[in-house]
Amino acid sequence: MPEPDLALLVQAARQSGDIAKRYFQQNPDVTDKPHGAGPVTAADLAVNAMLENFLQAERPEYGWLSEETEDNAARLETERQFIIDPIDGTRAFIEGSKDWAHSLAVTENGKPVAAAIYLPMRDMMFAAEIGGGATLNDASIHASDPPIDDATILGARPNFDARFWKDGTLPPIKRAFRSSLAYRLCLAAEGSFDGMITLRPSWEWDIAAGALIVQEAGATISDQHGAPLRFNNTHPQVPGVLAAGPRLHGDLLARLEPSAPKA
Repeated sequence: MPEPDLALLVQAARQSGDIAKRYFQQNPDVTDKPHGAGPVTAADLAVNAMLENFLQAERPEYGWLSEETEDNAARLETERQFIIDPIDGTRAFIEGSKDWAHSLAVTENGKPVAAAIYLPMRDMMFAAEIGGGATLNDASIHASDPPIDDATILGARPNFDARFWKDGTLPPIKRAFRSSLAYRLCLAAEGSFDGMITLRPSWEWDIAAGALIVQEAGATISDQHGAPLRFNNTHPQVPGVLAAGPRLHGDLLARLEPSAPKA
């Protein structure tokens, strides 16, 4: 009998860490992707190759969507899909920061059903399956939900420009940043921070795993307009992400300017 999807993702995430650590702080070969899509390293490609071979051998009927694999429309005809970011936070990886992660999800009917996010240099394994709660290194985690005046929100600086908020007024929140979108979602899930926001189109591979983890930790997650996130789209992006405890999510959403340009 095959092992559950979550166990498979956790195993694959740990194997990813074993590969990536061999390249970390070893001056990995770096190239720039076309059209300003950002850097890619030899580590990204090595991890991607292992994941594609291993996971597709285990689940050949699943579709495949990865940042480092040319997209194939065949995934749109499958019942379940792997959505993978071999290394989320490649710039952090290149700079020698520990804040990069392997982000692995399985989706079904547009929703993540199993997820693992692993930060190998911190030995932090975040995991979740639908209806089963979220964990960090096998211990349950839960999102916070403070009043907006007491909240600290993770996001890049442009998200906090006045033009994105009603009446040009930023809510009375504290701000913080981590390089990896997947890690930001996990930090919101475990309550180290109270939420995260990005007001630019977000690639599915950056957020699919974290979306399930933060949801199973009790937070609310949506696009920047408040709509539920859906995955395995023809164009694999969603229009921004807002994740926080239910009360805080509602307060932040109410203060966003719906007609503002993208960050």
